[in-house]
Amino acid sequence: MNILKINPADNVAVALEAMTSGTVLTVDGTEITLNADIPMGHKIALTDIAEKENVVKYGYPIGHARAAIRRGDWVNETTIKTNLEGLLDYEYNPQQMELDIPDRHLTFKGYRRANGEVGVRNEIWLIPTVGCVNGTINSLAEKMRAETGMKGVDAIVAYPHNYGCSQLGDDHENTRKILRDMVLHPNAGGVLVVGLGCENNQVNAFREMLGDFDESRVKFMETQKVDDEYEDGMTLLREIYEVVSKDERVDVPLSELKIGLKCGGSDGFSGITANPLLGVFSDFLIAQGGSTVLTEVPEMFGAETILMNRCVNRNMFDKTVFLINDFKDYFMRNNQPVYENPSPGNKAGGISTLEEKSLGCTQKCGKALVKDVLQYGERINTKGLNLLSAPGNDLVAATALGASGCHIVLFTTGRGTPFGSFVPTMKISTNTPLFNRKGSWIDFNAGTIVEHETIEEVNERFINYLINVASGELVNNEKKNYREIAIFKTGVTL
Repeated sequence: MNILKINPADNVAVALEAMTSGTVLTVDGTEITLNADIPMGHKIALTDIAEKENVVKYGYPIGHARAAIRRGDWVNETTIKTNLEGLLDYEYNPQQMELDIPDRHLTFKGYRRANGEVGVRNEIWLIPTVGCVNGTINSLAEKMRAETGMKGVDAIVAYPHNYGCSQLGDDHENTRKILRDMVLHPNAGGVLVVGLGCENNQVNAFREMLGDFDESRVKFMETQKVDDEYEDGMTLLREIYEVVSKDERVDVPLSELKIGLKCGGSDGFSGITANPLLGVFSDFLIAQGGSTVLTEVPEMFGAETILMNRCVNRNMFDKTVFLINDFKDYFMRNNQPVYENPSPGNKAGGISTLEEKSLGCTQKCGKALVKDVLQYGERINTKGLNLLSAPGNDLVAATALGASGCHIVLFTTGRGTPFGSFVPTMKISTNTPLFNRKGSWIDFNAGTIVEHETIEEVNERFINYLINVASGELVNNEKKNYREIAIFKTGVTL
């Protein structure tokens, strides 16, 4: 079959391959002649759709017809308009359900830290309190990699950023929170925090913000207070390396895993292959006692009621309503449209409205109940499905997921991207041509779900692959050393 009607209620179908005008299809016993060339992943009208009538995909409206659409027409951003507008009032209609998935008592090889937390990597990180010392940490990391050959550690990485000074209010606190979360992340066997000395983000105050930490693994240097920052920095790194290089992997139950869920550069297959795959995996991991985190709040708009009705209680419903409305308010404070259309790449891939993007996006979190809602910079403290406040921007959102405590970020894409955050950032393609063309970017192909495999078969392979990655197998961004961080900024820079 070269098209897919996802839900019986849908009045559009998705082209599984590029098709030419004049092609005759049979859907639900009715012949449909295509009135235009249809790109792969794009929508075909299955019926006549009147002006202002809803266009339905996934069983939900994804917008309405700008003008009359004929059966067999190509349905895209030029023919469909969003139904979304303004702030909404929400009503809690709980949908309680249990996941009927057995505990398989699976394990992975991880690093058990002294505080009980678990890491899937044993890396040494250099984290600046302020952007002024970015050059210093880059040089120190390079020197330490050359000196040690990284024997006994998985990586030695500097994470430069632009902030830590000349920031006010929430921006300053966001920077401090994300850097704190990185220092405390269990994927880091050791951390050297490097400051300048005159920045807003003072080293001593930042150190107090960390709370309890292992002083043999986390060390600090203010470059204005030492005669030679390279000599002193290397001394501290050698002390950290001496401790970290002795760490060994041990068997750890899958219940310890915390996984971030993210998508970017979507296409018409995102809501059919890769995102539903992550949903099945998310439910599986939660049933094993693990945790997953869904973010990209703007890409929940239009599907937010589905998440709200899955909240475990009214308090969590109220927190989810605040999560959504707070982000809408952020758009409005900056005089930006709340329901902006998807990016040019998403449109080219077959996504026409924000509702369509969101209904595909939210499939990544399966059917589990929402157990907690995290503000930006907060760390996971409740097992199960969590929602996290962060924008849709790929690197900002992936950084926020890592900062929340996620060991790995799962990133679905129909367009492809090479980037990586400070935790392993696994790319899952929505379609096989992308996987075949960009094998140096994509780590796992979900496109076979519409070709020759069931989603259950693909999920079984995916579980095994993810366990291997958690046990030390590198993903492509790590192989290429594509590792970056980006911190959310909303206000004034002095």
